[in-house]
Amino acid sequence: MGSPHVAVVAFPFSSHAPKLLAVARALATAAPSATFSFVSTAGSLERLRGAAVPGNLRFVEVPTGGGEGDDDETPLFVEVAEAGGLKQSLEAAGAAATGAARVSCVVGDAFMSMAADAGVPWVAVWTGGPCALLAHLRGDALREDIVGHAASRGDELLSSHPGLGSFRVRDLPFGGANASGDMHRVMSRLLHRVAQRLPRAATAVALNAFPGLFPPEVSAALADALPDSLAIGPYHLLPGAVAPAGDPHGCLAWLDRRPERAVVYVSFGTVAAPPPDELRELATGLEASGAPFLWSLREESWPLLPLGFLDRAGAKGNGLLVPWAPQAAVLRHPAVGAFVAHSGWGSVVEGVSGGVPMACRPFFGDQQMDARAVAELWRVGTSFDDDSGPMTRAGVAAAVASLLSGEDGAPMRARARELQAEVDEAFQPDGGSMINSRKFVEIVCARE
Repeated sequence: MGSPHVAVVAFPFSSHAPKLLAVARALATAAPSATFSFVSTAGSLERLRGAAVPGNLRFVEVPTGGGEGDDDETPLFVEVAEAGGLKQSLEAAGAAATGAARVSCVVGDAFMSMAADAGVPWVAVWTGGPCALLAHLRGDALREDIVGHAASRGDELLSSHPGLGSFRVRDLPFGGANASGDMHRVMSRLLHRVAQRLPRAATAVALNAFPGLFPPEVSAALADALPDSLAIGPYHLLPGAVAPAGDPHGCLAWLDRRPERAVVYVSFGTVAAPPPDELRELATGLEASGAPFLWSLREESWPLLPLGFLDRAGAKGNGLLVPWAPQAAVLRHPAVGAFVAHSGWGSVVEGVSGGVPMACRPFFGDQQMDARAVAELWRVGTSFDDDSGPMTRAGVAAAVASLLSGEDGAPMRARARELQAEVDEAFQPDGGSMINSRKFVEIVCARE
């Protein structure tokens, strides 16, 4: 009986693939005698090739027929995977492995539910917010409840749905401003299949959270919906998950010269972007706050900033604008005291891990639920949403002041530090995330 050969199948959209690579790296580190094949598209793999990986982890391409970086890469990947391309790639991975060891387990992004048909155990990895997953698992019942009334009942709490009682109808991740086009149709179809197949077909489901992050009623509802779920996160803290991050723009050195908990860090991830007017309001609000800021913003958006904004920030020495920042390390830096974010789940758990209170500006997907969790479940931040409206100069300045030093922000800062301590405890040898991660490795590497 040979050593295990595990295929890790990534979904090539946004931050999904990097999160799966973190899980793959952690697995390969924990099980050095096993072989791991990381499966995704050519474009997705090319973006990840610079990352150092353990010697027992290698990349395997799923051909899509599209060019690298093709905007249609994700829909093409799904189409090819569903038509048998994934199965063929798993067979190719087995043939290429030392000793031609066939794949013994598939660890796949939960979106890739077709991996359940590979004929070996499928262990799913959910990269988004657990509450959003719970909403998708209850999707049919929720839609039946609110169909035709969502607009008029937007502020109504979902009290009759176990585990979701702190969320409003308008927080549900079923639509939003970007709910159109091919990508939305692909995502909707995949999420519907997730809800159908995850509880029945997955051997286990990894969650990017630590035990105790959610109130008991949420945890109980998740356990009821997915008895085989394992909270092993935050994924980026798993031993071996992340290689030391590069810092090509000197963010950490810049932070080293700032006082403790004085800097506001701003980032909206790799996909979300505020409308131009809102982006300018954010910039003027940061200036008005007077707080030093580190802003990670894609370069194509820089021309949208107010005239002279970069020059003024540079002249005063209190602002640094970069196209990319090593976010997890930034949020763990003692100089960072506030985080303005899009409330994507990866950013939220990195903020929680750093003990940094947040001001959330959600856009689509699970971001509204994540922002609600920040503001209402944990009370470690605020949210720019339908209550307060979009970001304005005054609103941004007030939020930054509150989170950094305001009297009204003191409970949020204290609670953020409490959550950070809970994260650190979860990653002690006998902590909840470490116990669950060892179970996860045992399941994934079980011999046939």
